[in-house]
Amino acid sequence: MVDSFTASLFEKQQARILRALSTPERIQKFLDQELAYNHAGTCYSPSLVLQHKKAHCMEGALLAAAAFRFHGHPPLLVDLEAKHDDDHVLAVYKSGNLWGSVAKSNYSGLRYRSPIYRTIRELVASYFDHYYNLRGDKSLRAFSLPVNLTRFDRIQWMTRNDEVWEIPEHLCTIRHTPLLSDATARALRRVDKRIFAAGRLGGSF
Repeated sequence: MVDSFTASLFEKQQARILRALSTPERIQKFLDQELAYNHAGTCYSPSLVLQHKKAHCMEGALLAAAAFRFHGHPPLLVDLEAKHDDDHVLAVYKSGNLWGSVAKSNYSGLRYRSPIYRTIRELVASYFDHYYNLRGDKSLRAFSLPVNLTRFDRIQWMTRNDEVWEIPEHLCTIRHTPLLSDATARALRRVDKRIFAAGRLGGSF
């Protein structure tokens, strides 16, 4: 069901695009096929993402969250915290009592997850073996609970014709839950060479 208030905030052309993004699978396909990877140090609002037709992981998650809200679902983000690597951001959703996610990434294994996970921790753990830096170190360490972006409605985060740095700044300051202990992290093997190569397949590095 389309949220009429959210739909009214976007220009007609952008609203038409968001109207078509009615499922997580369609959102993920749009992120993968219609948006170039943005290597610039920006934080575009969803409206600007649609204007520029490019996004990095933060911007892709914001657009996905706006699409979820457009269709009457809560706009939820989860921040993944890494060591010696970039953080990653997921737009998460629920189907019944199970969690899934949508994401923009250069790494093929850090994108969509079907809604089969009972908890956010289970969902995040599914990214672990695919989350690695260029040295091959498995780098995922912690995660946040879902953040509902309605808290940023006051800054017009969906349609602001400007960058929305308030959101990643907030994600960096909230509590993160460790995914593994320091001892476990020290004992980790580097990522398998085949997974390393597969994860970078088709990416823009």
